[in-house]
Amino acid sequence: MPRWKLALVTLSALGLGACATIPKPLTGSFAAVTPQTASGGAANTAHVRWGGQIIKTEPADGQTCFYMLAYPLNDLARPQTGQSSMGRFVACHSGFYDPEIFTKGREVTFTGTLHGIITHKVGTYDYPYPRVDASTVYLWPKRPLYVSYPGPYYSPFYDPFWGPPGYWGGYWGPYYRPYGYYPEPIIVAPRQRLSAPAARKMSGGK
Repeated sequence: MPRWKLALVTLSALGLGACATIPKPLTGSFAAVTPQTASGGAANTAHVRWGGQIIKTEPADGQTCFYMLAYPLNDLARPQTGQSSMGRFVACHSGFYDPEIFTKGREVTFTGTLHGIITHKVGTYDYPYPRVDASTVYLWPKRPLYVSYPGPYYSPFYDPFWGPPGYWGGYWGPYYRPYGYYPEPIIVAPRQRLSAPAARKMSGGK
């Protein structure tokens, strides 16, 4: 491999490594136990790092408890909400955490020590929530929305002899659309997927 290519690969690897940095409050050594395996209480006192999406935030008696839907964590220790859930848990920390900030659906990662089981109703079912006495409550920023175009519309003046569809009048990038007409962009929530009919309807098409 030429030296310049080797250097480029090395710099790219270093750049990717620099980006994948766990926030300092979440670093440390933790037990390989999940909320599912801890639901029986066998892993009591284990030091864990768990995360997920908030189901409910309850301040009471000098502390706040966060009822969580657990997800596996990625290399940054952020919950991977696109993966299968790992059950539920509750994490409690001293002090007041505003439920208007720590709202349902927000992503949080905790570090702390397992301390027994709290039985809490889910519908009519008594669900055993492993309890974490949290030492760290890390609220992740909201994931950004992204712009999705439902698809290109070609100009009625498009000349097929000038190239294949999309070459001159089509859409090849986020900024280049010299002759084609495109519908208004749709703001789509992270990981949300729209069917083609739904996208056309939102853009005013039929």
